[in-house]
Amino acid sequence: MQQEKRAIVIGASSGIGLEVAKKLIDEGWKVGVAARRVELMQGIGAVAVEKIDVTAEEATEALQRLISKVGGMDLFFYASGIGKQNRELLEDIELATLQTNGLGFTRMIGEAYRYFAHQGHGHIAAITSIAGTKGLGPAPSYSATKAMQNIYLQALEQQANSRGLNIRFTDIRPGFVDTALLSGDFHYPMMLKPEKVAKEIVYAVNHHQHIRVIDWRYRLLTALWRRIPRFLWRRFRL
Repeated sequence: MQQEKRAIVIGASSGIGLEVAKKLIDEGWKVGVAARRVELMQGIGAVAVEKIDVTAEEATEALQRLISKVGGMDLFFYASGIGKQNRELLEDIELATLQTNGLGFTRMIGEAYRYFAHQGHGHIAAITSIAGTKGLGPAPSYSATKAMQNIYLQALEQQANSRGLNIRFTDIRPGFVDTALLSGDFHYPMMLKPEKVAKEIVYAVNHHQHIRVIDWRYRLLTALWRRIPRFLWRRFRL
């Protein structure tokens, strides 16, 4: 008899996290969900719900409670994050972004890594962004924290391999997605639908892909970005 697959989804109250949680449930996963807004996660079919603010020190304890409610964890999917354009470099926006995308990310990914290291196996998948490809002037702290997330996952993957740990990693790098994160007056090009993004994410997880840039247009775009030298990039008006 095949063992039931168990997943924890952090940031499942809306957007990509919610759609991924629903798709995993549809595929037969036993799913526990968490976010700050618990009321938005009711009724999606998760076996357990927990309120977690990734910026709070007690977030790791809440994660352990959620894992216990689900009966274990085989997949840790992380979708929490914030980001705003900040052309005036307002301090509160920059520091809040670092707090969530830097400290919160490290806190939760680290706890999942330690859990899987003790268990002996597991899969960590996290939403980062194509914004980590180059420093983006309109969103300095956002692009910087996304680059940090890319490198952090890469470093953990190398460490796990060096330690002989059976932990897989999938770095999910979407382009612009039609979620509350990008709501406002600014029009973003090549906007993706959360449902389509979730489908690609679950495919990447099921096929143990290390990095998945979503979608093909953004794969071409980021390949181009990487080839632009610094002396040209700094002259771009974004």
